[in-house]
Amino acid sequence: MITLNLNGGTLTLDVEDDMPLLWALRDIAGLTGTKYGCGMALCGACTVHLEGAAVRSCVTPVSAANGKRVTTIEGLSPDNSHPVQRAWIELDVPQCGYCQSGQIMSAAALLAQTPEPSDEDIDAAMAGNICRCGTYQRIRAAIHRAAALKGGG
Repeated sequence: MITLNLNGGTLTLDVEDDMPLLWALRDIAGLTGTKYGCGMALCGACTVHLEGAAVRSCVTPVSAANGKRVTTIEGLSPDNSHPVQRAWIELDVPQCGYCQSGQIMSAAALLAQTPEPSDEDIDAAMAGNICRCGTYQRIRAAIHRAAALKGGG
């Protein structure tokens, strides 16, 4: 049995220890905001927070999250009020949107550690997140905007 502190609640799962966290979230918990992209931790679509750190859930065994705090895009805020979500909406970041939950989760983890990131900080933190639509400039602008919103601006 695996127990997760999932989005502020407790979820107990009867799954194999080596099941990818992504499948436990999507198939067992029914939280489909976290996307499957590559299955090899290369694209970032599956990014969630594990104890506040951005991790690729497609290669993270669910056993690594046992007893730990897991936050998915659904748990970032109940009403899109998180500064990153607000900035994404304000700046109309998504094009197709497939990668955006992973982008948002990586950005939120960055801002939790670095409240006023430079372009270099953003590039380093977001390097593993691929956007096939090429919205990278809007993503960077939204991260700067989220930092301002978080700081009260």
